[in-house]
Amino acid sequence: MPAGDPAAEPATDPAAAPVHGAWRRALVLSLPILVGYVAIGVAFGVLWVQQGLPPAGAVLLSLVVYAGASQFMAAGMLAAGQGPAEVALATLVLNARHAVYGLAFLDRFRSGWSAAGAYFAFALTDETYAVLAAVPPEETHGPAGDGLLWRVALLNQSYWVAGSALGALLGGLLPGQAGGLEFALTALFIVLLLEQVRTARKGTAALVAAAAAAAVFLAAGPAGTLLPALAAALAAAVAVDRWRHRP
Repeated sequence: MPAGDPAAEPATDPAAAPVHGAWRRALVLSLPILVGYVAIGVAFGVLWVQQGLPPAGAVLLSLVVYAGASQFMAAGMLAAGQGPAEVALATLVLNARHAVYGLAFLDRFRSGWSAAGAYFAFALTDETYAVLAAVPPEETHGPAGDGLLWRVALLNQSYWVAGSALGALLGGLLPGQAGGLEFALTALFIVLLLEQVRTARKGTAALVAAAAAAAVFLAAGPAGTLLPALAAALAAAVAVDRWRHRP
């Protein structure tokens, strides 16, 4: 058979290259989250088990709730005897900010409702938002962009679940109580914020937003002021951005 005969060429799927490319791009985008999520997932799993809760519960919560800080909070509330209704309500209040995150990606799903879009809405965490917000909008528009969004979210959740499972296994082996584990998620938030300020060059907006949030906390106290502080920070950041891009 001649070397140039098309029949001699191995059969390839034209759709396979875009799919593989989407997974590669998603993996690259999710790598900054990998180390943080595995480490913090381990911290959550250890804390969960050391609160006297069943190890399987840590993995189950990471699969069906996947709420980061709320999972740390749930571990303490359940260990203190709080019921599922109280935990669910507290989680709803703490994670209400994610509704604002979702608004930023509405125009990326122009094809309407889909299973991928529903999963992305469920799996949109602070860290996933921080990573994807730095991606140029043209890269995440249209069908290919939709695939990039949910793939990044899925990889990030897999890191979190793996860390939670490992922590649940290790929790019963560690002597004594490990202190300070609940601060691990806050530390990751700080790192992501600094990276966003550095790459997006929006240090002024970040400082003004932080000042606005701090003013709300100082005026009203820490209790029940999470959402007002977030609203003040968002409004301040938008105002600075509009001022900088005024005609």
